[in-house]
Amino acid sequence: MHGASPHRSRSRHRRGLAAVVAAGALTVSLLSAGGPANAGTSPDRDLVEKMATTLSLPSPPGAKNQVKVLVFHASAGDEAPYTDAGIAAIEKIGQTGPEAGRFTTVATANPNVFTNGKRLGSFHAVVFLTGGGDVLDPEQEAGLEAYMEAGGGFLGIHDAARTEPYSDWFTGLIGARPAANSPTAVQRATVEVGDRLHPATKNLPLEWKRPDKWLNWTKNPSGDVHTVARVRELTYQPGASANGWDHPVSWCRDYDGGRSFYTAMGGTADSFAETDFRDHLRGALAWTNRTSQADCKATITSNYTAERLTQPNQPGQNDQIGEPHGLVTAPDGKVFYIGRGGADSSQPVVTDWNNPNIGKGKGEIHVYDPQTEKVTLAGALEVFGNKGGGDELTKNEEGLLGIELDPDFASNGWVYLHYTPHAKIDRDKHMATRQVSRFTYDSASGKLDLASEKVLLGWPVQIHSCCHAGGGMAWDSKGNLYIATGDTNSSGFSSGYSGNNPEPNFKGVSFADARRTSGNTNNLNGKILRIHPEDDGTYTLPSGNLFTGKEPDEGGGKTRGEIYVMGVRNPARISIDPATDTLYAGWVGPDAGSASTTWGPAKYDTFAAITKAGNHGWPYCMGNNQPYRDRNLPDPSKPLGWYDCNAPKNESPHNDGLVKLPPVTPNTIWYSPQGGGVYYPRDANGVPSYKAEEQKELLPWLKGGGQATMNGPVYRYDAQSESTAKWPAYWDGKWFVGDFYDDTQPRHAVLTDPKTVGKGGLPVHAESLKKIIPVGNDGIRNLMDWKFAPDGSLYVLDYGRGFFTSDSKSALWRVTYKGGGATPAAGDLVGKAAAQ
Repeated sequence: MHGASPHRSRSRHRRGLAAVVAAGALTVSLLSAGGPANAGTSPDRDLVEKMATTLSLPSPPGAKNQVKVLVFHASAGDEAPYTDAGIAAIEKIGQTGPEAGRFTTVATANPNVFTNGKRLGSFHAVVFLTGGGDVLDPEQEAGLEAYMEAGGGFLGIHDAARTEPYSDWFTGLIGARPAANSPTAVQRATVEVGDRLHPATKNLPLEWKRPDKWLNWTKNPSGDVHTVARVRELTYQPGASANGWDHPVSWCRDYDGGRSFYTAMGGTADSFAETDFRDHLRGALAWTNRTSQADCKATITSNYTAERLTQPNQPGQNDQIGEPHGLVTAPDGKVFYIGRGGADSSQPVVTDWNNPNIGKGKGEIHVYDPQTEKVTLAGALEVFGNKGGGDELTKNEEGLLGIELDPDFASNGWVYLHYTPHAKIDRDKHMATRQVSRFTYDSASGKLDLASEKVLLGWPVQIHSCCHAGGGMAWDSKGNLYIATGDTNSSGFSSGYSGNNPEPNFKGVSFADARRTSGNTNNLNGKILRIHPEDDGTYTLPSGNLFTGKEPDEGGGKTRGEIYVMGVRNPARISIDPATDTLYAGWVGPDAGSASTTWGPAKYDTFAAITKAGNHGWPYCMGNNQPYRDRNLPDPSKPLGWYDCNAPKNESPHNDGLVKLPPVTPNTIWYSPQGGGVYYPRDANGVPSYKAEEQKELLPWLKGGGQATMNGPVYRYDAQSESTAKWPAYWDGKWFVGDFYDDTQPRHAVLTDPKTVGKGGLPVHAESLKKIIPVGNDGIRNLMDWKFAPDGSLYVLDYGRGFFTSDSKSALWRVTYKGGGATPAAGDLVGKAAAQ
């Protein structure tokens, strides 16, 4: 009986047997019967020692030239209905394709092969096309263990996950076990192919639509195995044991000295006739049989180390870190990071507008040197923005907001800072100047020369009311500098929906109408600007911006040529993909907790992949062009018509730009407390219903609540780098999206489809980074910025646990990779691959 001995003790005994087998000293007798032995019987040690045949395995198994694959298809009951089709498909795979990948196939249901060392050792890979149940006795499983320990390859297909159900070791080999109530019907579903480098998946569609039987898992293996593909549960009926958005369907890992690949696909005979599925198996076999290398370590959590680099500040000092607000890495590996301007919590703040020191703070620039592991304070600017907390007529988010280094920083030492100088505020009108200035950094002294300042660009911002300053900056490959600016608009006075209330103002300047800023073609707030800095401290305008600044429309003089993107709310972080020059941005949404059939969508925090100049909607439309409602005058609490996302008009009394605006470009990612990618059916006029019972979540991998987007970089792998800390090539081309908060909010790497990127196309794949970039109070709980360094490691700023100050949790972190290179080792490759 299966329960005759507990599987824990059986697993221990099998492990001991495997160690003996691996040493070549286990003697076993070949069973004459072809069926599986009673795996529930504990082996008799004396009997084992009397067995006459010695099992000896080469390391690694298989000859150098003639590649052989064993297909094992035993079952405790009836054979799997796809067995014959699977054997035929694997035989065909071995006989076709590039000559270097061809192999000979041997199929058997006789488990004695695992106790015949000479025969087992001749195979480069073993395929389990099994039908489930106990098919190996302890000695036979010990033989399989020894085979893996010697460096063998294993491929499990579909019901192989139900094989050897009482073996802990085999559970580890497979990676996961199916839930008992997995759906049994054949259903068409979409597979997200996340690994674009593994030979098993690199040629597959990004979104692979196919019918199969889809297994659910008792425990999700992601993080313990390297998942190469997931099935999208939104596209079929996963049943009561569904795994959610992260539903692995194919994975691999280096296991017990060998290589293990498992796919839950192949549950039907028809699967093996599919060209793409055969290609999937071909690549999996190429890795397991050692005719190809692959990285099956890249998403295994234990291969990453997150280390806090900075210590808490000394009392009354910001010697380590200011109020964290952005970072950038230098070519030599140094990390420059800025503090917005919030004082040490022991310092008083001034909120009285009659006081000349109103809001005065220090915008600090610290530098971390990875060679010395020391922090220096490179400089500090007097900024406006230190007003502490409170309501929106008290607190403020201005200050030192962004930092970038010149593309030729190594030779010229130029540092660009985006900030609000305290010396330029108008206390009477509650106005300030925001500017981007260039400074020179002296590497010898480690100090920023404040007297070297050259102001490139300045523009007015209202500071009567908080919030939304933006601040991010980034360079493209042509030396253009992108500058992200917030709408400088109050979050109040509109019930958390469109920031389009024209009434509140201070001395004639509206602070609750984002049509004055984000929606205004003649205003630099609520935009992403693009300029080309010149060596003399001026700038020119590159071609291809949204406006030239000289449009004759509506009388002329109503556009600014610096605008690349309009219609953004609070883009604190932007990045440029160095390989494509695609701009990536994220901005915080308004405050409405739920959608309104009167006013429009709930707060959507937004990410956008931007490939050309455009209007991204705020305050007219959000998400995938979901419109807000206009407000009446003289009573803005009364609604007017819905905005037209295809032809928006700025009819605000505070608009001094064009009335007719560019059409709105849909955004890539949006989320709210209701979920990710919230979508509603639309009426004949294209207006969503905004009814909770009718919503769908197109992006179920993320959700909001308290939320604040923190856009991240696109990783680019440097194969020439000799860094031992760099993230692996698996992440190349993936876009990192995160949130200030770490609960249900995003901290993911996503893939976009090149065919739809920049046009509002949804991401085709996402995977969580929360175990790699650790969350929680003692981890990186409040993510403020993240950038990859030249050595391929990731630096991350944790804001801390308070607001408008730094605290003991405010810190610079570094996340490094230690998984090593691809497997098998180059010297263990076989056939043509070994000669290359």
